[in-house]
Amino acid sequence: MGTKVNGSGEELTKHARLRAVLLARVGSDWRPHDAIPSERDLMAEHGVSRATVREAIGRLVEERVLYRVHGKGTFVVGPRVQSTLHLASFTDDVRRRGLVPSTLVREVAFAVAPVEARAALRLPDGARAWRIERLRLAGGEPMALETGWYSPEVAPELGEHDLTGSLYALLASEYGVGIDHAEQTAWAEVADGDLAAALDVEAGAPVMVFLRTSSAGGRAVEHVTSWYRGDRYQVHMSLSGR
Repeated sequence: MGTKVNGSGEELTKHARLRAVLLARVGSDWRPHDAIPSERDLMAEHGVSRATVREAIGRLVEERVLYRVHGKGTFVVGPRVQSTLHLASFTDDVRRRGLVPSTLVREVAFAVAPVEARAALRLPDGARAWRIERLRLAGGEPMALETGWYSPEVAPELGEHDLTGSLYALLASEYGVGIDHAEQTAWAEVADGDLAAALDVEAGAPVMVFLRTSSAGGRAVEHVTSWYRGDRYQVHMSLSGR
């Protein structure tokens, strides 16, 4: 099978050569989340065209070595937080990976829950619940956006508490509710404009989505959707044949 050539064989060689040079600087000259030089600076430094620079950078973005932030530049991808599938709060999960968790509460409301949330929480038609939207950070960098609905029958004054820490710990300490079971579904999406802005990624960047309904003693407590940055998060699973 022949090799597809874009423009000329020489230009394709320049793309590959520059990609290799940039890759070698990752982890040595450039640390995780460092900005790399601008296209103009790379053109001048390596004596190549803008098209060559863009192609080389584009390849490294596709390979998840670099990532772009609209209006800011191109940066080195950091190590991903790896999660083993188990029942734990975001706070505990991030701490287990050696990073510092933090939370920005974006919205708290006591509102009529949508049909799906009412069904999950086993609430009657027209019932209201706590809607809590939070941006979760790991090591100071956005990791996930969460929108959750919480049963007022379990935690009637939930929205009046400090919600910047682990909700699981709060539920346990304030209401005596220990989450002991959850049903979770995961899939992949691309970030739209609002989600991309919240997670500080480009629109169209990949995200992992988790839909979880959690319960305590058979009683539904939480129905939450979480959007995780695809460049910062991965899931580990151990499988066995039986």
